[in-house]
Amino acid sequence: MKLRLRQNWFKITVLGLLCLLVVFCRKCFIESGEKCVDRAPIQHFPKPDPMVRGKQDVAEFEHKLCLLVPFRDRFQELLEFAPHMKSFLDAQKVEFEIWVINQHDDYRFNRAYLLNVGFKESSKSCDYIGLHDVDLLPVNPRLEYKYTEDSVYHLSAPGLHPKYDYETFLGGVLLIPRKIFKHVDGMSTKYWGWGLEDDEFFVRLRQANIRVERPDRIGSGKSNTFKDIHDSRKRKRDQTKCYNQRNLTRRRDRDTGLSTVDYTIAAQRVLQIDGAEVHYLD
Repeated sequence: MKLRLRQNWFKITVLGLLCLLVVFCRKCFIESGEKCVDRAPIQHFPKPDPMVRGKQDVAEFEHKLCLLVPFRDRFQELLEFAPHMKSFLDAQKVEFEIWVINQHDDYRFNRAYLLNVGFKESSKSCDYIGLHDVDLLPVNPRLEYKYTEDSVYHLSAPGLHPKYDYETFLGGVLLIPRKIFKHVDGMSTKYWGWGLEDDEFFVRLRQANIRVERPDRIGSGKSNTFKDIHDSRKRKRDQTKCYNQRNLTRRRDRDTGLSTVDYTIAAQRVLQIDGAEVHYLD
């Protein structure tokens, strides 16, 4: 009996010592690890505030663009234009609206008149506008549809437009802050048929000391900056010039402009073309 008691006592003593040893070793390991490892402090990030998130989303778009497209009998081109522009501008994260202004009467085409109407009828939330031909599609992603504060930005500049390259050319695609377009009283409406209204607009800008900016070093030229989708065999442009229209473009027209347009909107529709929203004015 005494032998068994001694053996049990011995076992208890050994187990106790082993437990103390394990506890001691674990403590030493933790303390040693804390000395050897340089731990980064734990950071606690606040949960996202939905109100703050909303402000960030709004701030992402500092400016909004209204594309104004003068139009008549170009539905086939519009079907290609609208989804192309949506894809192109979405890639640049540009907030925009497309406004197509259709000349509903039987008079000769008046591009400037339609653009003036588009300016008046388009969303006032747009702080800059784009005067944009429906048959001219940008293909170089380095063409920036950006806002300029005190100047106009001529994207289809001489050397980039597929057809026109004279120095005072301003047609094709021109981006303008709303305040500048209003300041120069829009565009002259004296020019019927195709062309010349943008030449007179160049004179307006020059007399108002408005700088014309153009893309530089974008890695493309006349053949690969824009895609011209106009088929002149199917849709001939009205090139007939009246009296001395060409000579008139050399001086400022002070008789007509944004303040003198008189028009009636026959209908206004919102179209969906392959996911692209289009505001269509008749």
